[in-house]
Amino acid sequence: MIVGIPREIKEGEHRVALTPDGVRELHAHGHRVLIETGAGEGSSIDDAEYVAAGAEAVSVDDAWAAEMVVKVKEPQPSEYGRLRGDLTLCTYLHLAAYPEVANALLAAGTTGVAYETVQLDDGSLPLLAPMSEVAGRMATQVGAHYLERENGGRGVLLGGAPGVRPARVVVIGAGNVGWNAAWIAAGMEAEVMLLDKNLDRLRWVDQIHRGRIMTLASNRGAVERSVADADLVIGAVLVAGGRAPTVVTDEMVRGMKRGSVIVDVAVDQGGCIETVHETTHADPVYVVHDVIHYAVGNIPGAVPHTSTYALTNATLPYLLEIASHGARAAAAADPAVALGVNTVGGGVPNQIVAEALGVEPVSLR
Repeated sequence: MIVGIPREIKEGEHRVALTPDGVRELHAHGHRVLIETGAGEGSSIDDAEYVAAGAEAVSVDDAWAAEMVVKVKEPQPSEYGRLRGDLTLCTYLHLAAYPEVANALLAAGTTGVAYETVQLDDGSLPLLAPMSEVAGRMATQVGAHYLERENGGRGVLLGGAPGVRPARVVVIGAGNVGWNAAWIAAGMEAEVMLLDKNLDRLRWVDQIHRGRIMTLASNRGAVERSVADADLVIGAVLVAGGRAPTVVTDEMVRGMKRGSVIVDVAVDQGGCIETVHETTHADPVYVVHDVIHYAVGNIPGAVPHTSTYALTNATLPYLLEIASHGARAAAAADPAVALGVNTVGGGVPNQIVAEALGVEPVSLR
C-alpha cells in the first residue's frame, strides 16, 4: 500500500505521525511511504533520516494522494477538500468534539480510523494511552507555570517550602491522564487529591503510591468541596469516543480561589469543566471568575519529539495491520481495530461515536 504522511497544520502542532523507525518497518513490509518534505522538522527529525529509512520526500499533494494517510490530528478545514472515498485516514479524530470533521469525512465517504477509540477487550485504549501519559505529565507542569505570580497565578510554589504548605492539586479522573498528572504533582511535593468513580482504580492508585496521593470517591459534593480549596484543578475525565461529561460547574469555578488554575485535558472531547473552551498553544489561557483556564486541545504537541516517538511505539503495529490488509479486513480480524473505525462509506459504525453525533450506527460488514 502507498502510505502518505503529511505535515501537521493545526496551530501549535509540531508532532509528526511516524518516526524514521516506523517508516522503516512499513518499508520492510513492502509498503511505499511518502512523507511531505519538512513534516518532521517540528519534532527535530529531518528529511534525510526519513529517506534513509526508505521514505520518499514529496509534496503535500502527493502525500495526500496516497491510499492511506497517517496523521496526528484531525483534518483541518483547509484539508477537507483532500478527503475522498478511496482514502483510509488514520489519526486522532475526536469526532464527538469536532462534528464538523465528522461531516467532512462522511460527505467524502472516507474511511476514518480514530486512534482514541481503538479499544482492547479489557477496556484499555492502547493508542490513546501514550498521549494521555504525556498530556497528564504536562498538565501538572503547565499548572505549576501558571500558578506563578508573573504568569497571573496566586504565586504558589507547587511543592511549597519548609514550614510552608504546598499547593493543593485536585485531579478529577484517575485514568492514564489523571494518574500521570497526580504522580508528577506528588513528585513535585504538592498535596494531591485524586477523584474517580471507579473505586477499584482508586484502590490501585492507593496501593501503588501508599497514601502519598489521597484518593476520594467522586460525586458532586466531593468535587465541589475539593475544587473550592484547590490551587490547581486538572480535568481528566474520559468517555471513550463520546463527549466528556461536565463535572465541574460554573458555580464551582466561581467558588474557587482568585488566581487558582484550571487545566482541562478533556477539552479535546468537549471538556469536563463548564467554563472551558478550547485554546491554542499560541494563546493558551483565559480568565473566568478570576480563575486561569488552560484548555489547549493538543497538549502533547508542546513536546513533539517525545510525543512522536511515544505515539509511533503504540500505533505502528496497528498501522502495519491496516496497510497490509486494508481497514475492513483488519477490522474483521481485530475487534480493537473495528472499534477504531469511526467513519466508512458515509456512515458511522462505532456506536458510541454515532450516539455522540446523533446518527444511526451502520454495520462495518
